[in-house]
Amino acid sequence: MAATLALIRRELSTYFSSFTGYITISLVLFLVGLSFTDLLLRLNQGEPTDVPVTEMFYQSWYFWLILLLASPVVTMRTFAAEKALGTFETLVTAPISDLQLVLAKFFSSLVFHLVLWLPLILCVGVVRHFANDRSSFDVGMVASTYLGVLLLGCLYMSIGCFASSLTRSQIVASMISFALGMAMFLLGFKTAYAPQKTDRMDGFFSHISMVEHMQDFVRGVVDSRQVFFYLSVTVFFLFLTHKVVESRRWR
Repeated sequence: MAATLALIRRELSTYFSSFTGYITISLVLFLVGLSFTDLLLRLNQGEPTDVPVTEMFYQSWYFWLILLLASPVVTMRTFAAEKALGTFETLVTAPISDLQLVLAKFFSSLVFHLVLWLPLILCVGVVRHFANDRSSFDVGMVASTYLGVLLLGCLYMSIGCFASSLTRSQIVASMISFALGMAMFLLGFKTAYAPQKTDRMDGFFSHISMVEHMQDFVRGVVDSRQVFFYLSVTVFFLFLTHKVVESRRWR
């Protein structure tokens, strides 16, 4: 455990001491600001709405843009940078297990992912403070929304770690991660505009649809099946990452 925590601190320090890390934070803050501005414009139209504030945030295309673009950038350096700099061999020969190395890379990127979404708390708090209708804000909905963000982060960080473990090029790693993440997103996207599930295939796409899952989370609905889906897919990609790292150790 001590070795894993030390590796997590090491990885986090690289995020907050690198130029790429601060560029990522700046771009995400910019997109969150645009999303917040768009939300305020919608609220100032004067028309009453029964849609929760959290759902209005989710309905913005900025939400998915941040998730799909920031995740590959956050994770592209996890293993690829180590290989390019020649420090990966030092890590795999250190007195730590492959599993500890994979988990340290994963949790450090997940923590950074959550840091990127922290400004949303301030935005929701500002809306709650100045909104005339406090019923549009619910603590439970905010908590379930951030649970959804956490689970999505687990999924995409595990995909990014797996992609980074396959190559020594950060650019290639980000492209692989983006392609896999976009594929996961698009596979279930068709059910967002097809609410009638008529066959097993539609039910399958509904089960893996991140659009539908997040719609439930922002409305305060936490389904254990969705939680299991995200955790199981996360474990699957971490397992693949572990096998890639393990195979390199014995080359």
